[in-house]
Amino acid sequence: MTAEGAGALSHFCAAHLIPPRQRGRDTPARTALDFPQKTDVGENTMKRIAVALALALLAPLAARAEVEEIKIPRGAGGVGFLPLLVMEQKGLVEAEAQKRGIKLKAIWIKMGGPAVVNDMLISGAADMVAAGPPAFLITWDRTRGSAGIKGVAAMTSIPMYLNTRAPHLKSIRDLKDGDKIAVTAVKVSIPAIILQMAAIKEFGRNEWASLDKYTVSLTHPDALISLLSDRTEVTAHFTSPPFHQKERKSPNIRTVMTSDDVMGGPSTFTMLYTTSKFHDANPKVYAAFLAAFTEAMRLINADKKAAAETFIALEGQGMKLDEVMEVLDDKDVRFTTSPEAMMKYAEFMHGVGTLKVKPADWKELFFPEIHGAGGN
Repeated sequence: MTAEGAGALSHFCAAHLIPPRQRGRDTPARTALDFPQKTDVGENTMKRIAVALALALLAPLAARAEVEEIKIPRGAGGVGFLPLLVMEQKGLVEAEAQKRGIKLKAIWIKMGGPAVVNDMLISGAADMVAAGPPAFLITWDRTRGSAGIKGVAAMTSIPMYLNTRAPHLKSIRDLKDGDKIAVTAVKVSIPAIILQMAAIKEFGRNEWASLDKYTVSLTHPDALISLLSDRTEVTAHFTSPPFHQKERKSPNIRTVMTSDDVMGGPSTFTMLYTTSKFHDANPKVYAAFLAAFTEAMRLINADKKAAAETFIALEGQGMKLDEVMEVLDDKDVRFTTSPEAMMKYAEFMHGVGTLKVKPADWKELFFPEIHGAGGN
């Protein structure tokens, strides 16, 4: 019994078992013979004692109870979220929970997009979400001292590609009124931030937001349809695999630049994050989820054909097996828990005022369980 439980029980006994005139420091302990025998009052008193004892003993157990369901949105779509699909199809969360002797069910929600999943996490509609570093950094910055959102692990490092069907658009300098670039979320997604970085390189620091006016929010599948239809205002799409490969099959689509061009190398594309409250209140659940995620990453890297089949079964996007394999075999598409270029994003976003606080290093952004994976 905890000290709080013992105190509550002592207070109950003093209030209900000792007559008022006899209460005090020197009140002698009462024996069973002192209690009324075979009366309604005596029976009720004993019932109250039993209830008080039960509550006192159960209180610490209730305080330690962890969630039995974990809610996870699938993400914005594409191979960047493949580990979540593997976890879902193979029931890895439930399997790892069972190993730890806990009851846990993963609820997979068919929703995604940076702004959407951030709102879900903050509101409690989701427990664990996946998005890109910029969306994560904004919520990390805004929830310091409150929800305390931090990273769980990186998930993929994959380039993004600015594709266009507009004949005049050979670089971002050629953007003009009427052009619209589809991104997953204006101002907070990877492509939105990459465009801001590119604007500084092309036009100077004071022009970092000059390309924002050309961006519109669309999911990757919708943006692909819009770009290929040739009947919408969308003239470019800052996209990722496998949507990039599907767009490039059209002779009218070409790539203007990539995120690697702007970042100077590879960077984290998708990552997982959650609140400090969830992390701290559910240590066993968190450990089971992280183990399931790590196992999904191992399975993908060990058998890409099986991973491709999982993608087709759960998401598909109308792709054939050889098309998904082409994406997974690309040397630039990597599944890794190690964060890459997180500080480049953080330093840029702090420099333009998007973040109020600049983290000291990447470890400040992530829960300690992943610190051993290395990162930058």
